[in-house]
Amino acid sequence: MVTRFQRYRQIADVLSRYGFGILVEEVFPGVGRLRGVRKPVEEKQSVYERIRLAIEELGPTYIKFGQIMSTRRELLPPELIEELQRLQDRVAPLPFEEIRPEIRKYCPNLEECFDVIEEEPVAAASLSQVHRAVTRDGRVVALKVQRPGIVDLIETDLLILQSLARRVESIFPDLRVYNLQGMVEEFSVQIRRELDFSQDGMNAERLRRNMHDIPCVLIPRIHWHISGPRLLAMDYIEGVRIDDVEAIRAFGLFPEEIADLGFHAYVNQIFVDGFFHGDPHPGNLLVTAQGEIAFLDYGIVGVLRPERKRVFVDLLLAMTRTDVAGVITALGRLDVHINPADLDAVKDDLYLVLLDYREMKLERVNFATAIRGLTDTLRRYHIRVPPSLMLMMKVIVMVMDIGIRLDPTFNFDQKIRPYLVEIAAQQRLSPETMGNAVRSLVSAAEGLLAIPENVNETLKTLSEGTVTIELEDNDLRRIVGVIDRTSDKIIVGLVVASIVVGSSLILRVADLPIPGYVSTLAALGYVFAVVIGFYAVYSVLRHGRALQR
Repeated sequence: MVTRFQRYRQIADVLSRYGFGILVEEVFPGVGRLRGVRKPVEEKQSVYERIRLAIEELGPTYIKFGQIMSTRRELLPPELIEELQRLQDRVAPLPFEEIRPEIRKYCPNLEECFDVIEEEPVAAASLSQVHRAVTRDGRVVALKVQRPGIVDLIETDLLILQSLARRVESIFPDLRVYNLQGMVEEFSVQIRRELDFSQDGMNAERLRRNMHDIPCVLIPRIHWHISGPRLLAMDYIEGVRIDDVEAIRAFGLFPEEIADLGFHAYVNQIFVDGFFHGDPHPGNLLVTAQGEIAFLDYGIVGVLRPERKRVFVDLLLAMTRTDVAGVITALGRLDVHINPADLDAVKDDLYLVLLDYREMKLERVNFATAIRGLTDTLRRYHIRVPPSLMLMMKVIVMVMDIGIRLDPTFNFDQKIRPYLVEIAAQQRLSPETMGNAVRSLVSAAEGLLAIPENVNETLKTLSEGTVTIELEDNDLRRIVGVIDRTSDKIIVGLVVASIVVGSSLILRVADLPIPGYVSTLAALGYVFAVVIGFYAVYSVLRHGRALQR
């Protein structure tokens, strides 16, 4: 078992040999001095090519991480994405004697389970290798067996990746916008799922049920009685890679029909079922002599909830119609946050992307151009998007590339638009949508019916004097000021009223023997009261207009 410290040294050695010695000194301080790190190879390749070669040499964890990162077009430069898509997960197979104990964990007596197990694997990758076998009842199966010790190696690498992400973000603060720690966390969840072959089997079963009604689409049956977390037994399928045009023609098949069949299958998986095969590279898609397309390797799948499916349909429709406002609206519904300061610039860039796409000559129209332009714009403005959206876009681009290899006249734009329009109409009239509308109406009606009860409860609370009002210091000072001004006006009003009442009483008793100056004071009191009264009215009216402003 490789220790964490030994693995650090191995990683430092590989990076240094591919010309990343400066990065090693920054991220692995002192590691190079513990061991004589060899001089880097001559830098004849581009920096992105050297990144790919280093990843391939670092092993399964980093290869898988690179493959998953190849979907994040909104984060990484196109040149790096292109190299990551070329990552090869092919390694020398292990001797069968090392694999046999893993099979025995699920079939203790191999002779009771199998008539034959071919010791030479038909395929080998970093996580597993596949052996052809024949069961006791005569079924030909493929045994996908996990490599011994691979779980411990990957868990060690995941700890190192998490540590590296934290260190890189602390050394290079500008990279925090990419959320490296979040990406490593997402990757950790993904690769642990891939290490559980039972999950692969359940994904295959779900795809099989979903594709049951589509002719010529083949998903192998899983044999659960000889399967588990580290061994997956499934029907063995004979076929050729989907990009092998000559071999397909040799079967007497038409590559153009295979392209349409694959396109139809993926449209249904993504936009109807909301559960799709997430790794459609040509090695995972076989064409049988009967003209069937077989889907293999179910470790990476995409999941779209119903509400997300509707938004994705709207997004793609807006792109095919050069509707920038529709694209922005759909992105907003996907919780994609665009800086308000950048919004106009983003709209301008998207408009140019979609305009260039629509103005291409018909024979050059390729929807991948619009998707790549969209992701380039997202990357330019550091806009982060849901991984499910990027996985869907990656799958669409890969399906288009395969379609064009099979049929140079394959036009994704013309094929996808009728599907999207029909699916959008079905979704809006679906029982689920109708159910949501009914639930919204019922909820609104319940809210309206609850208004009288809520009003009564509020009035009851007020009448009982149990209302608690929280005031901030500024609000309290403002209230005190209002009370002071109001009390002043009340006092002035009382004084004026007293003067008027007193003057009236004096004048009413003018026939009594009172001094003349008292009558004069009473008359002056009236005048004073009138003046104060007019001033008070003027002050109230002016204060009211000020509040209205």
